[in-house]
Amino acid sequence: MRKVSFDITLSIDGCCDHTKLSGDDEMLEYFTALFRDIDLFVFGRKTYQLMVPFWPDVAKNRSGKTNAVNEFAQAFDAVDKILVFSQSLDTVEGKNTSIVRTRPQEEILKLKQEQGKEISIGGLHLLSQLVASGLIDEYRFFVHPIVVGEGRRLLEGISLQEKLQLKLVESTVFKSGGVALRYLSLNV
Repeated sequence: MRKVSFDITLSIDGCCDHTKLSGDDEMLEYFTALFRDIDLFVFGRKTYQLMVPFWPDVAKNRSGKTNAVNEFAQAFDAVDKILVFSQSLDTVEGKNTSIVRTRPQEEILKLKQEQGKEISIGGLHLLSQLVASGLIDEYRFFVHPIVVGEGRRLLEGISLQEKLQLKLVESTVFKSGGVALRYLSLNV
């Protein structure tokens, strides 16, 4: 059975708005290493539109300001497949990108049963639909050392019938003061 992870960057106060956060080379290197074990990204529309075509273009043109940016872009672009859950998108870019219009829970359950590497979920809307389902095996948070004070928050507006029980299995502190936290879900 494939592992499903939820990966996100956020501020200390829980803001997950990527327009308010920026990563440094060390953070990008961390995510580049994670991408080597992933063969499927699953995004909602907003996350997809933040990531594509930006990162594939950087990968193609090697237009990042640092080597870490270019390597991150290459690793992102090398992932085999991207699924985008959307009711409003008509088309998507990318060699192996597809729009999915079914319920995320049904599709992720089916994908977990297939052979392959890890499935990485990105996007708050998808999280809100999947968190209570028990389909997410691992949660990875990169916490930036900043307080934003505004923006969409992690788990904002999500009502759980039971607590989400997590076990911290890894933490990495970066020179910037950022922290990567990896939790296993005990609700699976």
